[in-house]
Amino acid sequence: MIKKETLDFLKELGDNNNRDWFMANKQRHDDARQNVIDFTQAVIKLLAKTDANLNAEADPRKCVLRIYRDIRFSLDKIPYKRNFGISLMQNPGGGRGSEYYIHIEPGKAFLAGGYWMPEASHLKAIRQEIDYNAHDLKQIVDTPEFIKLFGNIREQDRLKTVPRDYNADHPDIDLLKLKSFIAQHPLKDEELLKKDAVEKIVALCCKIYPLNVFLNNAIA
Repeated sequence: MIKKETLDFLKELGDNNNRDWFMANKQRHDDARQNVIDFTQAVIKLLAKTDANLNAEADPRKCVLRIYRDIRFSLDKIPYKRNFGISLMQNPGGGRGSEYYIHIEPGKAFLAGGYWMPEASHLKAIRQEIDYNAHDLKQIVDTPEFIKLFGNIREQDRLKTVPRDYNADHPDIDLLKLKSFIAQHPLKDEELLKKDAVEKIVALCCKIYPLNVFLNNAIA
């Protein structure tokens, strides 16, 4: 589970986002990060029982994103993120692909999976897979349970025009217009603090797993 001290640190960091405060509270950051690393390891080990593309022995430290922001090209010079992000890549071939993502931030936590903003070649391959096998995708994302947990995937960011190589009257044009393929579920702070937080998050990931399989098969 995530410790209350971890959420408390992130909340206070949001109110004191400067180097002096951070350095004075560096040990609190290190303790919070270690909590997130331990949490990540538990998620990986349990989720790997369902998702064979995840290595149960993967180093969880490499899955927890750095808290330091890259401000080189940003007008916002706040130095630190207000969250811990956990990225569990699922593409067995390496490189970009589908993943599971856990966002830990007081009052704004969520779990997500799928493929955010695929690169051009991957997006083309996914659209081709939808063109050929839309029925398989719709059997995943159109079930009442999936919609209840993650919303309607068609309501995500879409092209305003018809994608190249497809006609406006294509029966699945709403899916072909998608720019990303994401399933997202909000998490309450109290859910993260409970002893069964790992089990609940893994159970949600398992609901996303078929979507990730469809996407990875498309770009394989």
